[in-house]
Amino acid sequence: MDINIPKMAPQFLTDIGWEGAKIEPLADDASFRRYFRVKKADKQAVLMDAPPPHEDPKPYINMTHYLCDNGFRAPKIYGQNLDYGLVLIEDFGDRRMREYLDISPQDEGNIYKQAIDIIIDLPKTVPADVAFYDEAVYMREVQLLSEWYLPAAKLSVDTDHYDNLWRKVLRPLYDAPKTTVLRDYHAENIMLLADGALGIIDYQDALIGHQGYDLVSLLQDARRDVSPALEQEMLQYYCAQTNMGEEFLTHYAILGAQRNSKIIGIFTRLSARDGKHKYLDYLPRMWGLLERDLEHPDLIALKQWFDENIPQSVRYDKIEGLYES
Repeated sequence: MDINIPKMAPQFLTDIGWEGAKIEPLADDASFRRYFRVKKADKQAVLMDAPPPHEDPKPYINMTHYLCDNGFRAPKIYGQNLDYGLVLIEDFGDRRMREYLDISPQDEGNIYKQAIDIIIDLPKTVPADVAFYDEAVYMREVQLLSEWYLPAAKLSVDTDHYDNLWRKVLRPLYDAPKTTVLRDYHAENIMLLADGALGIIDYQDALIGHQGYDLVSLLQDARRDVSPALEQEMLQYYCAQTNMGEEFLTHYAILGAQRNSKIIGIFTRLSARDGKHKYLDYLPRMWGLLERDLEHPDLIALKQWFDENIPQSVRYDKIEGLYES
């Protein structure tokens, strides 16, 4: 983790009334964003460093206002400087859903239901002023697998056929009901707050898309094992609360296959391009999730492409061996 304090942070904090505050490294991110904990007397906050031109904090700020205005628990914004790419936000503490459930597995069902209730409520609000999750976005994302994973695995395949299969598979999604999609809604981005509520972080990439997307993100978590039994229990809970039927379950499988293909490509890119090799550790989980989604009857042709072009031995090989230093 890069622990160097942003050069302009002390001046920024002085400008917004936090002069002399102590700045401590907190976390980095899969992007260029970094986070620091800021303490002054009895006050505490989090400093987000989203350095331009690599990052633009405006989407985060806009989505924060949208979520807070609609009754969702997003961190309040205490100050911002877009030129510096610095934003001071409310500190939600250290109790992430992931770590909490590691030590309190007996609460798993209740916490997941609470998290699902949030995304059940999202479609009840006016959609955020963000772009649409259209075919171009879906296709750009699944092509991350062919652009990054296949070369890293030293596989040369028919990517045109891959693209055409995806265009056909994704078609049923476009006429489904749309809502604000947080896009990265999982156990590392959900905080357990002192009052018992759940806080949401990391939503700056939100789009208007299929209302099942965040459910897939939560239940097919790239960073935490969610048992098939729990996934099915929570999927049934969501469907019971929203009156969703078989068509939604088909869309859920399609969204899962799309998202997991995208993440395999992203995690490969993070290693190959950015030197963040820890993300390779998640690839076996992602392949397992993708294979489960591809078992859906509507994805049989896509499953056949994967089986013919990416052998099991490649998917579960020692991933680090695929990359040259």
